[in-house]
Amino acid sequence: MINKTVKDAKEAVADIPSGAFLMMGGFGLSGIPENCISALLERDIKDLTIVSNNAGVDDFGIGLLLKKKMVKKMISSYVGENAEFERQLLSGELEVDLIPQGTIAERVRAGGAGIPAFFTPAGVGTEVAEGKEIREFDGKLYLMERWLRADFSLVKAWKGDTAGNLIFKGTARNFNPMMAAAGKICIAEVEELVPAGELNPNEIHTPGIYVQRIFEGKNYEKRIEQRTVSQAKS
Repeated sequence: MINKTVKDAKEAVADIPSGAFLMMGGFGLSGIPENCISALLERDIKDLTIVSNNAGVDDFGIGLLLKKKMVKKMISSYVGENAEFERQLLSGELEVDLIPQGTIAERVRAGGAGIPAFFTPAGVGTEVAEGKEIREFDGKLYLMERWLRADFSLVKAWKGDTAGNLIFKGTARNFNPMMAAAGKICIAEVEELVPAGELNPNEIHTPGIYVQRIFEGKNYEKRIEQRTVSQAKS
């Protein structure tokens, strides 16, 4: 049986170079690869391009990479919780592609499925369509979007085995499975790592064929962006 385990996050990301094209799973702060991000912060690399649903917050997640000026370009669909992101964007320090959320999800999925392009109505008649091919199908206009593929995809799962099979839990099953498939090298961090054969095959969300490295993470904060508490009734 192939064993894809590495010691820790530091070993897992050790060969990610400056200028790498990365995908990072997560939705908001749910299911983000916390350990991999922490390990990247210790590396002396820069000019990263990152595909992520969002840009984290100022003091956590991808926001820490932005703060350290390690990111050249962000490809995202929502960035509203990060003041440093906004500052870098407005000052011209950061390149940004803002993409409709469904489109970015499909572009990543297409990359993992080997589909180089597809047509979608989202963005027709807006800035999103600039420079892109538009065709009419059944009387409606659609624009062509290209797949997204990465040098490395960094994902976080609830449980995994030494062969790389992954199970996601709750909201963390967001962009993680499709990004795992769209990276040339997929690095998975998991809360619990078990021997191959222990996971129920019917519960596996990402087969190990898509994963090249896996390790058991630690000290997960699992932050949320905003917490709203209702007032107790008197």
